[in-house]
Amino acid sequence: MEATSNKETLDALLTEKRNEGAAKFTKEKNKIYADGITSVADSGILENALNVGDKAPDFSLKNALDESVSLYDELKNGPVVLTWYRGGWCPYCNITLHYLQEKLPEFQEAGATLMALTPELPDNSLNTSEKNNLEFNVLSDVGNTIGKEYGVVFKLTDEVAEIYEAGFGLSKVNGETSNELPLAATYVIDTNGIIQYAFLDADYRERAEPSAILAALNKLK
Repeated sequence: MEATSNKETLDALLTEKRNEGAAKFTKEKNKIYADGITSVADSGILENALNVGDKAPDFSLKNALDESVSLYDELKNGPVVLTWYRGGWCPYCNITLHYLQEKLPEFQEAGATLMALTPELPDNSLNTSEKNNLEFNVLSDVGNTIGKEYGVVFKLTDEVAEIYEAGFGLSKVNGETSNELPLAATYVIDTNGIIQYAFLDADYRERAEPSAILAALNKLK
């Protein structure tokens, strides 16, 4: 993927991909995906997920190199930007990860550590990390165990699950058959473990804008 221009926002890149997908898919497939997003919104997940002011649960997960990484250990060095992505099969996730990598020096300048969680099996998260030349930790949350503690996990509709299974084998990628995925949620967590910024959206095509993440980090200084 070519380097994005600093003049382009992440939202502009995602909108371009969204329009491309809508034009490519059949009317039926677009409706299945739209109904899937409505199902997430109607599930109550946005109201129940952890939000600003909540204490972030600690966790320890393996990164793509099989090293154990602990949230609270990282918080000893400064605030943490914690973000979820659905998998390397998701084009919106890859655009976002690539963009976050470009902004990594700015996050680091603000004193923060960036960590990404995914339900993908470690071998698949390693592939995603290498493909996007990521220099931040990608942590494998198999079975969405940590995602459930944060309240950001939902079940796909049967119709969307069928498309994903036929398209790329979701159960094989994640090593389990729950058909559950995390929201593309992003949190900024301060050194006391308190969430100071939360991005929660039922639409997987919407992502936290890095400028908003940086604004939240700068407020912590």
